[in-house]
Amino acid sequence: MHIVIMGCGRVGSSLARGLERRGHSVAVIDINQDAFRRLGPDFQGKTVKGVGFDRNVLRKAGIEKADGFAAVSSGDNSNILAARVVRETFEINTVVARIYDQGRAEVYERLGIPSVATVRWAADQILRRLLPSGSEPQWKDPSGTVRLIEVHADPGWVGTRLTAMQRKANCQIPFLVRFGVGTVPDSETIFQDGDLVYAAVSSEQVPEVEEIFGHAPTER
Repeated sequence: MHIVIMGCGRVGSSLARGLERRGHSVAVIDINQDAFRRLGPDFQGKTVKGVGFDRNVLRKAGIEKADGFAAVSSGDNSNILAARVVRETFEINTVVARIYDQGRAEVYERLGIPSVATVRWAADQILRRLLPSGSEPQWKDPSGTVRLIEVHADPGWVGTRLTAMQRKANCQIPFLVRFGVGTVPDSETIFQDGDLVYAAVSSEQVPEVEEIFGHAPTER
């Protein structure tokens, strides 16, 4: 996967190094050239000086072939503007914006842009929203045989009942997060764009469940 990150502060540089360790290609955008020093001498990705909502800067960073975008600069307005440009102009579905203001974060989630507010921020939260698979479990039992995982669901699942998704992946979906609020699905609940799905699975099921939900369904 190719991931573009706007902001090379502590969060952005940590994300960039973490993604690169996982074998992904990374491009980092920052208005301050000196900020790229945080990436360290071993960083093999691309660095682009400029503002992350400038279309030409984004193109230099490879946004047209990107699989995901994270806006993690120190400014709320810059982050959300960049996220919207990437989502609406370049039609990148996997977009995350770091927002300092919790109230703003909830508003932007309602616009379909997942946001991570500083008060609940952790690097693995952003990684789970960028990567379609391979994330750490949210919970696992002491024996390690059962776990609760946050699963990336391909946009092709939008409009599908959660009951059908459960049957397809042979797993249980005890809850999902919609617009920043947890929801326990019932028989009528339909998967919507921006929903975060949580699946209860056995450890050996994880690769299969991530593979099924990571691609559009062949039939509903």
